[in-house]
Amino acid sequence: MGRRLGRVGVQVVTDAAPHIPVLLDEVLTALRLGAGPARVIDGTFGAGGYTKAILAADPRNRVLAIDRDPTAIAAGQALVEAEAGRLVLVQGRFGDLDAIARDHGFAQADGVVLDIGVSSMQLDQAERGFSFRHDGPLDMRMERAGESAADLVNEASEAALADVIYHYGEERRARAVARALIEARRRGRIETTAALAEIVAGVVRAEPGSGIHPATRTFQALRIAVNDELGELQRALHAAEHTLRPGGRLAVVTFHSLEDRIVKQFFSARSGRAVTASRHLPMAAQPAPRSFTLATKGPVAAGEAECRANPRARSAKLRAGERTDAPAPPPLTALEALASLPETQTRGGRR
Repeated sequence: MGRRLGRVGVQVVTDAAPHIPVLLDEVLTALRLGAGPARVIDGTFGAGGYTKAILAADPRNRVLAIDRDPTAIAAGQALVEAEAGRLVLVQGRFGDLDAIARDHGFAQADGVVLDIGVSSMQLDQAERGFSFRHDGPLDMRMERAGESAADLVNEASEAALADVIYHYGEERRARAVARALIEARRRGRIETTAALAEIVAGVVRAEPGSGIHPATRTFQALRIAVNDELGELQRALHAAEHTLRPGGRLAVVTFHSLEDRIVKQFFSARSGRAVTASRHLPMAAQPAPRSFTLATKGPVAAGEAECRANPRARSAKLRAGERTDAPAPPPLTALEALASLPETQTRGGRR
């Protein structure tokens, strides 16, 4: 159930201001800012929404902001200059935030915030190839380097494609989509978002009344695979654990069940609760000192007003925890399992 918005209030998403941070008030509350100067790490800078709010909360606050997208880094330079030393902006992956924090004097940070997944800036730019709403090259690379979605779609085996689409997109018709992609690429490379969306729509029916495009799950799956989003998330959680001071807060906003499951399992295990890795693994019994206490009772969702103003907030969930003085235990193998593809293609697994 969503909580009522308070200090910052709701902003309506328009063409002039399309990049509004989700659950902003709730994130600031979870970080427990305002009781003095704070050093906070924003692991997903994007358009700078959380960073700006953290800096505005107290003139003594400082932020280390990280983003793997060079476009976001370039766009944020004006804010770096305006804040005159209060903001450090670094291109990198939030899975490495502990090393980045040490390099920039933010070890023993007071807070870490992570807003997981693709940003509205990336979705709205056709040339980035993240969305079927705008025809563009089939890219999806956050860093604009390495293997693209087009490379994956045109070069992976049918079994590998089916596993990516099923596991990361939770698409029940994954095998049919993979077969359709293999057949289509025999006629030529699949190079655009429109071409991919048309192929998927030919084998996946839209759910009546849902308003969800039939290619949504496939696009999500490819984006996650291309950017190793789940692997980066599990690394970031452990990195934040090593970086926060006792009493520091970690706030994580997720947008789909795969991300939320990893965050939930992390906080459950680190607060002393039993954790089950997945249906592919038995109970993961890893007793360890409690490195976190829960700062939220279950997930916090956006309220009705925010969802009306910003439809992207509808699926958002916030979970937060407070670092104890216990040493950071070894990484959770259960999270690695949740972030990885099960090995089904080599065993004839069905999709």
